[in-house]
Amino acid sequence: MLSESDSSQPYPLGISLVAGGANVAIYTERADRVFVCVFADDGTETRTELTNRTGHVFHGLVEDMVPGTRYGLRVDGPWDPEAGLRFNVNKVLLDPHATAISGEYDWGQAVFGHDLDDPDALDDTDGAGHVMLGVVTDPHSFDWGDDRAPRTRLSETVVYETHVKGFTKLMPEVPEELRGTYAGLAHPAAIDYLTSLGVTAVELMPVHQFAQDAHLDDKGLRNYWGYNTLGFFAPHNEYSASGDGGSQVDEFKRLVKALHAAGIEVILDVVYNHTAEGNDRGPTFSLKGIDNESYYRLVEDDLAHYFDTTGTGNSVNVSHPAALGLIMDSLRYWVTEMHVDGFRFDLATTLTRQGGDASIHSAFLTLIQQDPTLGPIKMIAEPWDTAGYQVGGFPADWSEWNGKFRDDVRDFWRGTEGMLGTVSQRILGSPDVYEESRRAPLSSVNFVTAHDGFTLADLTSYDEKHNEANGEDNADGESDNRSSNNGTEGPTDDPEINARRMRQRKNFLATVLLSAGVPMILGGDEIGRTQQGNNNAYAQDNEISWFDWAHADEELHAFTQNLIRLRLAEPALRPDWYRHSPEVGGPSTVRILRADGQEFADDDWDDPDAKAIVFVLMFEGSDAFAFLLNAADNGVDFELPDAPNSAWTLELSSDPELEIVDPTMLTLAPPSFALLRSSQ
Repeated sequence: MLSESDSSQPYPLGISLVAGGANVAIYTERADRVFVCVFADDGTETRTELTNRTGHVFHGLVEDMVPGTRYGLRVDGPWDPEAGLRFNVNKVLLDPHATAISGEYDWGQAVFGHDLDDPDALDDTDGAGHVMLGVVTDPHSFDWGDDRAPRTRLSETVVYETHVKGFTKLMPEVPEELRGTYAGLAHPAAIDYLTSLGVTAVELMPVHQFAQDAHLDDKGLRNYWGYNTLGFFAPHNEYSASGDGGSQVDEFKRLVKALHAAGIEVILDVVYNHTAEGNDRGPTFSLKGIDNESYYRLVEDDLAHYFDTTGTGNSVNVSHPAALGLIMDSLRYWVTEMHVDGFRFDLATTLTRQGGDASIHSAFLTLIQQDPTLGPIKMIAEPWDTAGYQVGGFPADWSEWNGKFRDDVRDFWRGTEGMLGTVSQRILGSPDVYEESRRAPLSSVNFVTAHDGFTLADLTSYDEKHNEANGEDNADGESDNRSSNNGTEGPTDDPEINARRMRQRKNFLATVLLSAGVPMILGGDEIGRTQQGNNNAYAQDNEISWFDWAHADEELHAFTQNLIRLRLAEPALRPDWYRHSPEVGGPSTVRILRADGQEFADDDWDDPDAKAIVFVLMFEGSDAFAFLLNAADNGVDFELPDAPNSAWTLELSSDPELEIVDPTMLTLAPPSFALLRSSQ
C-alpha cells in the first residue's frame, strides 16, 4: 500500500508504475487542484488528488494503478476565457502523456467546457462516460529481442507513403479479422508486398490517437486521414486488432519489429502543430482544460481566441517550454519505446513560429538539433503552413517535401511552355533551392502525388476535382491541380487515351525515381489506385480510399519494381551530392543536352517550343545512363550522345514500341521517356 509519506516525483510527466500503484505528474501553471480519476469497468469513478507540487507540476502516488487501468484527469481552477483560462473540474480530461487510449467522444454538451448556448459561460455537465480515457501500460512488457533499426542511408531510401487501415483493408491474403490494423500491416503478405516492390521505408499517415469530427459524424462520414491528433504518445486505438485496453501498444511494436526484420524503416507522419480541441468554440478534451495558456497560442490582447496558422482552429504554443517539452517527450518516446526510424512533420513551419515568423533558429529546431536520441533519426518537414511557404528553410540535416518538385514536374509533363530550365533543377536535386546553403540534394523529398491531392491515376485522368462525396458541394480541396485528363474526363474505353495515360503515369514515376534526392511514392500509385477524382479524401474511410487490390494494374506494378531496383542498384542514379560536368570532374557527373545532341545555349532554356531534354548520368567506375524526356505533343528525334562505355542499350521506357535501331538516333513518342544504359 502507498502511504502519504511515500515521496512522489515531478518527472517524468504522466504515469510511471511503482510498487503498489503509479506516480502521476501533470504540468499546469494556473490550476488550483488536480485529480486523477480511475474508472472501473462499471463506470465507477475513484478520485485521488495530487497534493504535491514542484514548480508547475502537480504530482502524487495513486494506489492500485496497474496495466489496463483506465483513467482521466479533473483540473480545477479559474474559468475566465477573456484571460485565456478555461479550467472546468466537471470535465474528464485526457492525460497528455497517456501511452494508450480507450473509447471515443460522443460530441454532446458533456465534452465542452463552455455552455453551447452561451460560450462565455462554464458548463457543469459531468464529462464522465462521454470521453476517451487513458490506459496504463507497462513499457517493459514487450520483448524486442534482436530488433535493429535498418538505418538506411538517405541516398538509398525509397519512401512509400501509406495508410495503416487502407493498405490492407481489402488485401485478400490478410485474414479478414486483421485487415485494416497494425497486425494486418505486420502480416507476412503485406510485408512481402512491400519488400518485393523494393521500398525501404513506409511513411505512415497519422497513427497518433486522433478524434473523430462532429461535422463529419453529422454527415455519416469519418476522419480517415487522422490529422486531428489528441494523444501524442498513444497509437490510434481503431487500428488495433486486439482492442483498446492497452494491447494496441504491443501490437504496434510487433508491426515495427516485423518491418525492421524485413529491412524496412518506419516513418511516422506526426501532427504536433495543432490538436483536436479546435478554437474557442471547440471541445475541452485535454490541454485546453489542463493549461490552455501554456499549450496553445492565443491572440495577443484577445486571449479568449486562438492564433491559428494551421487552418484547424488552434496552433500549439511552441514558444512555451511546456508545449515544447510535450513534443520532445513524445518524439523521444516513439524512438526509444516504439523504435520508429523517422518523422514527417505535418505543417512543420508552424512549429518554427515563436513570435509569428518562421525561423531556422527556433527553439523547436534547436532542441531537435542538440538531442542525441533524435540525432540518427530521419527528420522530414512539410515546409509550409497557412501563413507561409518555407521550402529550403529547414536545417541541413532535415529533408523536406519539395512542393516545387511536385508542381514543376507536373507542369513539364502536361506540356507547359518554358519548363526545361526549371525541371532540370528538380531532376538534378533542386540546387537552386538547396546548394547555396550547402544542403545536399537529399534535402529534397521528391514526389508528384501524396495523400493530399490526386492519386497518380487521377492526376492523369481528370482536369477537375470531383469531391462531391465529401458533402461540401465540391468546394473543398485544391482547385489548381496541374493535372490533365489526356482527352476525356474520368474513365474511358478509348485505347489511345488509356495508352497516353499509362505513358504519363510511367513518366511521372520515372521522374521521381530517377531524380537526385529522396523519392517518395504515394501508396497505391504503383497499382493504378483511383479515388474517382476526389483530391481531398480525408473523410472517405471507404472504398474511395482503400487500396483496390482486385483491380491492381500489374503492368504498372512491374514497371515500378524495375525502377526501384535500378535506382538502388546503380550509383549513377542516386548521387549523395550535386553532379558536376565532366570537365569539372568528380565521382558523379552529368551532361545536359538538347534533343539534337548539342549543349544548351542560354536562350535555349526559355524556348517555348522546346520540351525535350537529355541527361547523361555517370558515376566513376559504374554504368552510365542517358535519361531522355519528351513532353511535346509530337514525336521527337533524339540524336544520341556518344556512349561513355559500351554502346547504349534500352533499359526502360514509357513508350512500349520503342526500339534502338540506329545507335545514333532514337525517336520518342509523345509524351514519353527512355532510359538507356552504357555498361562498363
